[in-house]
Amino acid sequence: MLNINFDPFKNLETERLLLRRLDNADVKEVYALRSNPSTMKYIPRPLVKNDEEALEHIAMINSKIDSNEGINWAITLKGNPKLIGIIGHYRIQPQNYRAEIGYMILPEFNGQGIVAEAIKEVVRYGFDVMELHSIEAVIDPDNLASERVLQKNGFVKEAHILENEFFDGKFIDTVIYSLLKRNFKG
Repeated sequence: MLNINFDPFKNLETERLLLRRLDNADVKEVYALRSNPSTMKYIPRPLVKNDEEALEHIAMINSKIDSNEGINWAITLKGNPKLIGIIGHYRIQPQNYRAEIGYMILPEFNGQGIVAEAIKEVVRYGFDVMELHSIEAVIDPDNLASERVLQKNGFVKEAHILENEFFDGKFIDTVIYSLLKRNFKG
């Protein structure tokens, strides 16, 4: 079984990005992400209604890091500390050497390859540092942009599960993509 330890927290870097720990100074950007119906369209969670709820979200992220239950990074452009997105490993299953990756980005940064670049580095961290065997992504079947970015990073479709989540008064489908360590071309 895996021994997960995120202390000390490790920033990650790519050619264009610095992935760092979230802090309370990110409240406006977290609010912008989590309160935007178009950004949250494919994420079955309630919209954040105010700065206080955004701060609670940041506190929850950092609590999970401190307890080694999950890890998230603020996606920032090098040279600019402003958060433009969030990415991380959720639902870690130490007994199965598996975790779920999740990500979101402010709409004005869509289509620039930022998420694909961040995914590659977070996947590398998952395999090399966390010693995962596989990483999954659970997406809405209508989220074609997320599907493309996962495929670009070598993820393959594992399953389309019918009406397995109940959110906002209706049952919704989920699609699971995954990547095995041996197939990672980082």
